[in-house]
Amino acid sequence: MGGDAGPAAMLGGMARALKSDRSLRFLLVGDEARVRAELERHAFPAGSAEILHAPDSIESSEKPSQALRRARTTSMGMAINAVKDGAAHAALSAGNTGALMAIAKLALRTMPGIDRPALAALLPTLGEHDCVMLDLGANTECDAQNLVQFAVMGAAYSRTVQGIRRPRVKLLNIGTEELKGTDELKDAAALLREASYLPFAFDGFTEGDQLSRGKVDVVVTDGFSGNIALKTAEGTARFVTDLLKRAFTSSLRSKAGFALSKPALHMLKVHLDPNNHNGAVFLGLNGLVVKSHGSANAKGVANAIGVAARMVRNDITRKIGDDLDNFRAHAFANGQAAE
Repeated sequence: MGGDAGPAAMLGGMARALKSDRSLRFLLVGDEARVRAELERHAFPAGSAEILHAPDSIESSEKPSQALRRARTTSMGMAINAVKDGAAHAALSAGNTGALMAIAKLALRTMPGIDRPALAALLPTLGEHDCVMLDLGANTECDAQNLVQFAVMGAAYSRTVQGIRRPRVKLLNIGTEELKGTDELKDAAALLREASYLPFAFDGFTEGDQLSRGKVDVVVTDGFSGNIALKTAEGTARFVTDLLKRAFTSSLRSKAGFALSKPALHMLKVHLDPNNHNGAVFLGLNGLVVKSHGSANAKGVANAIGVAARMVRNDITRKIGDDLDNFRAHAFANGQAAE
C-alpha cells in the first residue's frame, strides 16, 4: 500500500518479475478490494499470489513510534510478521522507511553478533559492478565494532546479490591516509586489516569523490555520513541530467546536437535511472526486509523483488552468521594468545 503509486506499481513490478521467474510466489498484504482490483488487471499464473487483507496502512508522514503502536493491523506490520512466522521468505515495502525499520527491528530482532542492523543499497559506478554502500541512515552514530559488522554484512550482500567472489571493502573517510579520520574509523580499519581470513579484501579508506569510480565493491560508513553521501550523489545525478536538458533545448544548434547525441544520452539515462538500482536492504535482522524507493515504477519494483529473491536463494542470513562466527572465533583466539 506504500509508495507514490501504491498497489499499481507493486503489482506491476510483480508482473514483470514473474515474466522472468515463474517460480516466485507472492503474499499481497493490503486493502483486499484495492489489491484484488489491481490483481485482476494482470494475467498472473494460477497460484502465484494470494491476498492477506490488512485493515490499516501506515502513512508516509507517520512517526515510527506511532507506526509501532498500530503495527498489528497495518499492511507493513502484517507483512513483516509473515516473515517472522515463516509464511514469507522476505518482505518488500515502498512505504515509510523509518516505520519499516522500527517495525522490522522490533518484530525480527537482530542476528546474534549484530549490535545494530544497517540499511544497504547499490550505487551506480563506472566499473563492471554497482557499489554496495551501508549504512544509509539507520544508525547516526557507530563505533568500530558496528563498522566491522557492517563490512561483514555488506560483503555478504555483494557476494550474494552481485556474485562477486571476494569483494573489495573500504571505509568512507575524509582522506585515504591511515592517520586521517575519527578514532572509530581508525580502530575499525585496524580490526579489518587483521581479518584477512574473511571472504573479502579490506583496502583501507576511500573518499566521497571515489564512490562512483568502480574501484570499490563495498563502502562502509555510519548512517549519518552515508545518508548525506547518498542524497548528494542523487542530487548530483539530477543536476547533471537537468543541466543537459537545459543545454540541449537552448538553441536550434543544440537541438540538432541532441539528435546526434541521443544514443549516448539514452545510455546515460539508463545508467542513472534509480529504478535500475532499486531495492535497499535492512541487513542484520533475523529475516529479510527490502525497501523499495517510494517513487519506483514497475521496473524498479521488479528489480527490488529480484534482490529479495537472490538473497533468499543464496541464504544471505546464514552467510552473514558464518562470517561473524569466524570473526568472533579468531578474535577470541587472539585474545587468549595475548593473555
